Amino acid sequence: MNDNLLIERAKSNRRMAYAPYSEYLVGVALLAESGKAYDGANMENCIHRCTHAERVAIDQAVFHGERRFSVIAVVTDSPEPAFPCGQCLQDLTEFDDGKGNLKIIAANLEGVVRESLLKELLPVRFGPANLGVDNSQTG
Repeated sequence: MNDNLLIERAKSNRRMAYAPYSEYLVGVALLAESGKAYDGANMENCIHRCTHAERVAIDQAVFHGERRFSVIAVVTDSPEPAFPCGQCLQDLTEFDDGKGNLKIIAANLEGVVRESLLKELLPVRFGPANLGVDNSQTG
């Protein structure tokens, strides 16, 4: 799946967000190394707890046996495209290639697109390798 299709999928997923309190809708499309894409949208509740869209997509992918991700597209309605927060970057670290080469695409509804690699956004990561774990083979 090319980057433009991933962005369009994330844009569509944004419409599934449940954010009645912040009204900040986020859509995500996460591409696993297997070639399958997984969807996510943020979910809020009245006690101001939020499950981020990235986490929704990660959980779905892992549930379906995926252990390596190559690209994630995040779409918001911000004037500048918004990259994942620190917690979501840490969550993505669990399933990158171990070197931080997961590509992160941030886009907005105006068509502005920014790209970065996980290692650029979170340069000093703590991940499975720090504990001597190769999670690509775990079930």
